[in-house]
Amino acid sequence: MAGPAAAAGWGTSLRFWRALVVLWGCCSDSVCRGGPGVNVYLSVEETRRLIGLDAELYYVRNDVVSYYALPFKLLVPGETNSLHFTWHAKSKVEYKLGFQVDNPAVMDMPQANISAQGEIPRKESEPEPEEKSPIYPGKNSSKDGRTAFDAVHTAPTTSTRVFYISVGVCCAVIFLVAIILAVLHLHSMKRVELSDSMSESGSSQGLSQPSTQTTQYLRADTPNNATPVTRSDLKELPGCNPEEERQNGVTQASKKSGYPTLRIEKNDLKSVTLAEAKARVKDIAISRERVTFKDVLQEGTFGRIFHGVLVDEKDPNKEKNVFIKTVKDHASEVQVVMMLTESCKLRGLHHRNLLPINHVCIEDGERPIVLLPYLNWGNLKLFLRQCKLAEANNPQAISQQDLVHMAIQIACGMSYLARREVIHKDLATRNCVIDDSLQVKITDNALSRDLFPMDYHCLGDNENRPVRWMALESLVNNEFSSASDVWAFGVTLWELMTLGQTPYVDIDPFEMAAYLKDGYRIAQPINCPDELFAVMACCWALDRDERPKFQQLVQCLTEFHAALGAYV
Repeated sequence: MAGPAAAAGWGTSLRFWRALVVLWGCCSDSVCRGGPGVNVYLSVEETRRLIGLDAELYYVRNDVVSYYALPFKLLVPGETNSLHFTWHAKSKVEYKLGFQVDNPAVMDMPQANISAQGEIPRKESEPEPEEKSPIYPGKNSSKDGRTAFDAVHTAPTTSTRVFYISVGVCCAVIFLVAIILAVLHLHSMKRVELSDSMSESGSSQGLSQPSTQTTQYLRADTPNNATPVTRSDLKELPGCNPEEERQNGVTQASKKSGYPTLRIEKNDLKSVTLAEAKARVKDIAISRERVTFKDVLQEGTFGRIFHGVLVDEKDPNKEKNVFIKTVKDHASEVQVVMMLTESCKLRGLHHRNLLPINHVCIEDGERPIVLLPYLNWGNLKLFLRQCKLAEANNPQAISQQDLVHMAIQIACGMSYLARREVIHKDLATRNCVIDDSLQVKITDNALSRDLFPMDYHCLGDNENRPVRWMALESLVNNEFSSASDVWAFGVTLWELMTLGQTPYVDIDPFEMAAYLKDGYRIAQPINCPDELFAVMACCWALDRDERPKFQQLVQCLTEFHAALGAYV
C-alpha cells in the first residue's frame, strides 16, 4: 500500500512560520477488504509534542481508513524539524511512500528515514531518540516502524533562494537610494542657508512649512531676497498704480525705499475724550436730515449697521446708498469714542480697495452715526459663510480663482496702506466688504468687537483684541507694524480658502502666544493648493523681518491667479 506523506513546519530567526500537515492514506484492495490489520497513527508522545494533547491520532485503524482524520489540518510549530508516525501490520503488506508539497517556495520537499517502498513492519516498537531523527531516504526502518520527515536541514530550493536574493537586493537598493537622497537634501539645505545669509532681508519661510515648499512657489526675487519693487512692476499690478500714488500724496521717501519703515503703535483710544473724538471729524460732519435709515444689516449688543440713503446736498433729487454705523442709546461714552476714533483709521485715503469714512453726524443730543459707501453684498465674512452654507445651489457660489482674486485686492489695499505708513492692526474678512462684481474693499474695525464678539478676547488687560489674527510680537509686547499686518493677511487668506471659518478655533486664547512661539500654525485647508498655503506660511514667520512685504504678496498671488486662469 502507499504509505503516509506529510509536510513539516519550519521557522526563521525573525518570526515562526507554521505549515499545514496533511496526511494522505491509501490502502490496497487487500486492506480495504480487511485482513492484514494495518494501523497508521501518531502516538501519544508525538501528539503531545505537537499539539499538547494526550491522545493518539489514527489515520488507519485495523484496516479502516479514518476519513475524518485525513482532511484534518495539523498546525506544526515552526521549530519542529521532524514528524514521527507509528505503523504496523498483522501480516505481510507491501507499501510505497511518496510526498506532496503544495508550495515548494515556502517549504522544501520532506525526506524520509525509510525506503520509498518496502514492507510494513509487523511489530510496534518504541519511538527512536530525537537526536537520531535526521535520517535520509534509502535506510530501511522496518524494524521499529517509525518514519521521520525533516524539512529544515536540507538546502533550499532554487525558487526560494532566488526569492531571498531578490529581497536582499531590493533592500540594498532602497537603502542606497535613501542615503543618496539624504546627502542631496543636506546639500540643498546648506545652499539655501548660504543664499539666505547673502540676501538683504532674509527668506520668507513660515514655521509650519518646509523652506523647500515655500521657495518652490515664490519667485527668486520675491520675497526670499526682498528686492524692492520698481515702478514698472507696479504698473502691471491691479489696483497698484504709481500715478495714483502721486496724486494721493505718497512721500518721496516711501517711493524711494519701496516699503515703510517699522512703526510701533500703542492703543491709546481710552485716553481720548468724546469732545476730542468729535473734533477730529468735525470737518466731515453733515446734517442728520440728509440721512434716511432703511434695513438693519448687522446688530450687536450696543452697535448696529444699517443700509441707508444719503441725499445729495446740492440736488435733493440725487441719492446714494450708504452703510450707516451707529450705537444704541445705552452705549457708553467709551464705546462711542471708540466707534468715532476707529472709523477715522482710513480717513483721507483713496484707493480702489479701501472703504474710508465719508461723513458723520454728531449733533448734540443724538447718537453719532458714521457713513461709508455702500457695497450691496455687504460684509465679506458673512458673504463667505453664506456661500459655504449653500455651496451646491448657491447662485453666489465662488471659485478658487475668485477667492484668489479677492486676496489680491486685499493685498493691494494693504500694500497702499504700508506705503502710506498706515497700520491697520485688525485686518480680517470681518473688516472687508464686497459687491456683486466681487470687488473687495478694506474697512476700519469700528463696531467689529460688538458685531463679531467671538473673534475678540480679553487676556486679562481689560481690552478685547483679535487674538487669533495677531502676530506674536503683537500678542506679547503690543507691538504693531506693517509686518504684523502681513501676519494678519496670512490668516485672512486662510479665512478666504475656508469660506469664513474661525482660525485656531480649538486653541485657548490664553495659550495662543505659547502655541505660536513653539512654532505651531493653522493647518492647511482642505482643497487649498500647496503653493497658496506656502504664501500663508511665509506670512507667519516668527521673525517679522523674514515676512514678505505686501507688494511681494501681490506679485505672488497675481502670478498664481494667472496660472489658475490658464487651466480654466
